[in-house]
Amino acid sequence: MVDTPAIEEPGSPDISHENPARKGEWFGHPRQLARLFTTEMWERFGYYGMRALLTLYLTKHFVLGDHAATGLYGGYTALVYLTPLIGGFIADQYLGSKRSVKFGAILMAIGYLTLAFGGQPSKPYAVIDGQRYEVQIDNFRDRPSSAANEARYIAQPSGERLKVQGNNDGSISLLAADGHVARTLPKGGMQDESDKSPMLIAILLIALSTISVGNGFFKPNISTMVGALYDQGDRRRDAGFTIFYMGINLGSILGQFFCPILAEWLGWWAGFSLAGIGMLVSYLLMQFDGGRLTGYGETPTREGGDKALIIYGLAILAIPVFVFLFMNLMNSPEPEPGSGLIGYILSLSLMGKLLFGTFLLGVPGILIWSYAKGTRTEFQMMVAAMVLIVFNVVFWTLFEQAGSSLTLFADRNTDRSVFGWFEISAPQTQNFNPISIVVLAPLMSILWGVLAKRNLEPSIPVKFALALVGVGVGFLFLVWGATFAGSDFKVGLWWLAGLYVIHSIAELCISPVGLSMITKLSIARIVGLMMGVWFLSISVAQYFAGVVAQFASVETVGGQVTNLKVSLDTYLATFTTIAWIAIGLGVLLFLLSWPLQKWMHGVK
Repeated sequence: MVDTPAIEEPGSPDISHENPARKGEWFGHPRQLARLFTTEMWERFGYYGMRALLTLYLTKHFVLGDHAATGLYGGYTALVYLTPLIGGFIADQYLGSKRSVKFGAILMAIGYLTLAFGGQPSKPYAVIDGQRYEVQIDNFRDRPSSAANEARYIAQPSGERLKVQGNNDGSISLLAADGHVARTLPKGGMQDESDKSPMLIAILLIALSTISVGNGFFKPNISTMVGALYDQGDRRRDAGFTIFYMGINLGSILGQFFCPILAEWLGWWAGFSLAGIGMLVSYLLMQFDGGRLTGYGETPTREGGDKALIIYGLAILAIPVFVFLFMNLMNSPEPEPGSGLIGYILSLSLMGKLLFGTFLLGVPGILIWSYAKGTRTEFQMMVAAMVLIVFNVVFWTLFEQAGSSLTLFADRNTDRSVFGWFEISAPQTQNFNPISIVVLAPLMSILWGVLAKRNLEPSIPVKFALALVGVGVGFLFLVWGATFAGSDFKVGLWWLAGLYVIHSIAELCISPVGLSMITKLSIARIVGLMMGVWFLSISVAQYFAGVVAQFASVETVGGQVTNLKVSLDTYLATFTTIAWIAIGLGVLLFLLSWPLQKWMHGVK
């Protein structure tokens, strides 16, 4: 039935406006927003719940070692941010947003549930002088929480067990049962290896690849559907996306809280299964929407018929391609000492070369085209955009240590006691970021508004500079807190929480303005390409975040460090270095902000 305007009689009350309740609004927004909000919340529940566990799963269950684990983590998150470029295009041209979201949800659910089939943990062994020795661990439990206090033993052919003790200089002492040093190995004299099932490694990589492909279909298109709820010029749009953004953070908080709990209590399989269940809930909300989403994100009409089956088939075929990229990444050699930048680039995995090469050629290529085809003003605006994109790579490279080196730091060198009442697990420490975002985002919005009224709001380049300085200050805050570490070489939990709070403030300086900045500065006829470069920059940052985390790699035995002092010193040295690099680049960008602002020609 179509509502018709009521005929108003003289003296009667004004009833010409529709009752919002009749329209089915949700907090003053289209009621469909509630369905999309919940769908995204459960998707983020699964994604962040799984992500919180991944690095520890690789180092503890598969005993990959810090270098391989953080590199694989970086490669996975790089693909997660890269695939939406293709998924968004496919939805626009062929599938429609709704079908893309459903297909992506199914693939991601399959991927999370596949991770639950991790099998038995890899069996660690040590290689000393070319000879292999079994590593034995008393009371071993395959779980996320730290086992740093569990003793590691090297089993001798005679049946004797020598306890492994790491020394402050990086050497290793092997202690006999009576406590005397039976043998001392120089730094690097023992290699930590493990018997890994090729089939279980293949299952792991298939799962990560499936999630990456599924995310490409889901992530960009759920946001597109939110935008479609509002007519052009509807002032509620920004507020609607703010509500939607809260769903993202709520899902993140819940996933990073409950998935680690189940992994700790029942095993890794339970944590990953819960992430998969969350993803299935997300799919069911879209599949059985009760007609609420009819007319939104529908399949576009094209000549030549429906191409859905072909697209689904090609997406499935992309999974083994991603598996190959992951295998190449795991087998890439470390650069030779003294080989310099060229040697380092040559040592990158195929995935790294493709990402780095595309970005390195794409940025100057677009600028050359802008100079040739655009006006002087357009060229200057494009230069400003590209400079900010480059600094964006640096920010996210350092910020995204959360899921890799900072999680390992939380596991090994953090006292995770909460006021002595209870202890949280290392994966749960990542929750300090989304909680801080939820609390601080409204305050930051108010702050920018107050400053804008006084004509004091920082420009976009200055906000980017503040973000870089902020991420550096966060690391220095943690380094300062480490000076108060006790004889157990563990830093208080609240110093790590402080880092996440500072990093969240930095994130709020750069994340909300990035996409808007690209759309405003880009030449109109290539704005889609520039959006692609923006997401490519984040993908490159995710990959190199894994590379940076590799510099904080600590020698382990059976997946655990044997000397917490060496571990603490290694992390603090890396964090200090990247902190001063971030601050230095932030200061540089601050100095560049004046010419950049001039080249932006009034864009704010």
